[in-house]
Amino acid sequence: MNFQQLRSVRETVRQGFNLTEVAQVLHTSQPGVSRQIRELEEELGVEIFVRAGKRLTGLTPPGETVLPIVERMLLEAENLKRAGDNFAAQGRGTLTIAATHSQARYALPPAVRDFSAAHPEVQLHLHQGSPQQVAQLLLAGEADIGVATEALADYEGLVALPCYAWTHAVVVPHGHPLAAEQARGEPLTLQRLAAFPLITYEPGYTGRSHIDEAFRRSGLAINLVLSAMDADVIKTYVELGMGVGIIARIAYDEQRDTQLHAIDARHLFATNMTRLALRRGAFLRDYVYEFIRSFAPPLTRKLVDQALVAGVGSSFEI
Repeated sequence: MNFQQLRSVRETVRQGFNLTEVAQVLHTSQPGVSRQIRELEEELGVEIFVRAGKRLTGLTPPGETVLPIVERMLLEAENLKRAGDNFAAQGRGTLTIAATHSQARYALPPAVRDFSAAHPEVQLHLHQGSPQQVAQLLLAGEADIGVATEALADYEGLVALPCYAWTHAVVVPHGHPLAAEQARGEPLTLQRLAAFPLITYEPGYTGRSHIDEAFRRSGLAINLVLSAMDADVIKTYVELGMGVGIIARIAYDEQRDTQLHAIDARHLFATNMTRLALRRGAFLRDYVYEFIRSFAPPLTRKLVDQALVAGVGSSFEI
């Protein structure tokens, strides 16, 4: 038994049983992948994969049992290397962060700046994607830290730690009726908001579920004319007069967004919680803890370690 055999099994599942793609990921040949899998099956005395001719189509019952063990063995091998690097590399290495656009654009920059100044020998890699993509990068071991508002607490293989709470804001061009009503002291209501075409996040992004839930609970329809993954796009089309925007409050900057007026919407939509996620069971190098503390000061090393070993659910509250 060797690690190449284990990697072949893991990647076969990750790549949807497509051995051509597995070979590309592992930088080998398709016959080589097939041989590694077959040799492991022969050593274990069971078939791991269901076969249709020469094609692999799924996991057998023994394969369902074997796969989590394979994942744990490879994770511990990665942890062993990281533990060695932590002492041998003396603060040098790479830190990969996966985040949604809103987090990468508005929440992470101060922490990235401060961390880079304190750790000039650590290379930072920042990947942007949907909350689901952030989770998959973590689960695949391709990211050390994930930051998002939606979805991260839904994965059993992740530990999701609360970082900060935030609310939504409504943005309109200057002179818009809603801006004038606010100036007169008239409170913004969902009924009034529903009278206008709306521009906000796509489902699954940046608290969109709370927006939908508020309208649904009030029995109001959303006149949605455009949805986007990030606030910059939303604000651009609001400036063009296409509709009223609903964005994360942190995404509005009065000095930059000079063409827009923001209205506090915390009374309309539920408060959102941004979470920082880690792969359960992963070994964290010292500088990973330091980045976490820089981004979310309440998340001390002790609290992070407690969450990683808690073993009860995917979400950890402090």
